[in-house]
Amino acid sequence: MIYKGEYIVHESAIIDKGAQIGKGSRIWHFAHICSGAKIGAKVSIGQNAFIGNKVSIGASCKIQNNVSVYDNVTLEEGVFCGPSMVFTNVYNPRALIERKSEYRNTLIKKGATLGANCTIVCGITVGQFAFIGAGAVVNKNTPDFALMVGVPAKQIGWMSKYGEQLNLPLEGEGLTICPHSGEKYKLSGKQLHIAEE
Repeated sequence: MIYKGEYIVHESAIIDKGAQIGKGSRIWHFAHICSGAKIGAKVSIGQNAFIGNKVSIGASCKIQNNVSVYDNVTLEEGVFCGPSMVFTNVYNPRALIERKSEYRNTLIKKGATLGANCTIVCGITVGQFAFIGAGAVVNKNTPDFALMVGVPAKQIGWMSKYGEQLNLPLEGEGLTICPHSGEKYKLSGKQLHIAEE
């Protein structure tokens, strides 16, 4: 590993001139960071990862091996991208038709988990602390704290900030406590919130 001022990079990685990389970040084998990328502090970028030009990655994100974060994708703080998960940025790609002007914005909010081999179809928002199961295909906006699985992904429950499934119905009224953190969660209709003390 090579120390590049305030971050660490493996000698096999390619970092294009102009890329912004935050303090304490680590970039592993064969990763490629494009010149327009903005990467926050304490980010881990795994082997064979690709980070595009029009990409913003918040502090403390973890990008696992073989993940490509393409243009128009924004990851807020503390997002986990599991091994080989997939982002897209064109909804209806064709090799013979130029569609760079049709890129759709994708937003992954704070603390969300994107499981191994899942696919995030472009143009959607994944809510705060949502949990996308391994292999799921997400093609619509997901609520905060939602647990999503399947193809196409469907909500099957709720997850705490800690990453534990909560004992609540998908909709209605309810109150529960995360067994690990002790944090209280309140369900109102189809929205889950951390309960005010």
